Amino acid sequence: MTPTPSGSALRDSLISIRPIRTEDYDDVRRITRGAYLEAGYFGDESHPYMAVLADIEHRAEHAEVWVAERDGVVVGSVALTFAGQRYTDIAIEGELEFRMLAVDPAVQRAGVGRAMVERIIEHARTLPGIEAVSLTSGSDMVRAHRLYESMGFVRVPERDWEVPNEDILLWVFRLAL
Repeated sequence: MTPTPSGSALRDSLISIRPIRTEDYDDVRRITRGAYLEAGYFGDESHPYMAVLADIEHRAEHAEVWVAERDGVVVGSVALTFAGQRYTDIAIEGELEFRMLAVDPAVQRAGVGRAMVERIIEHARTLPGIEAVSLTSGSDMVRAHRLYESMGFVRVPERDWEVPNEDILLWVFRLAL
């Protein structure tokens, strides 16, 4: 397991965002599971979605996955996808969707999530035919909602959806480019 710097040390260093490499898989698996559990989205590792979050191999095969690194340490990850692709939940034509944004709980609130979303927006603006960035977020993910709204994303409630066989409502956010 790769150690992570403290939040204050993290603020004093630069974040780099790059495509995932095979050697990052264990860190991304740990970070993603840890972020969702720490936030209280699932009671424990037995929730079926935890297996999906842990399967970085599958995600990297079917979506574009990036990691955030600070001082050579992986501290976050995110998956990017487009309409019609396997990992897409809500993207329609002309949208880049990002999913499973996770920041190591040890360094949350130090700007990593914001840096990743800024990089996603910057990337989306370079893609022909992409006019917006979209995402889903659990209705109870209040901290994430504040981040997205502070960056100009708006709720699109008519596109909200419920996870099949779960009592989980997912809100859709969208940023027009």
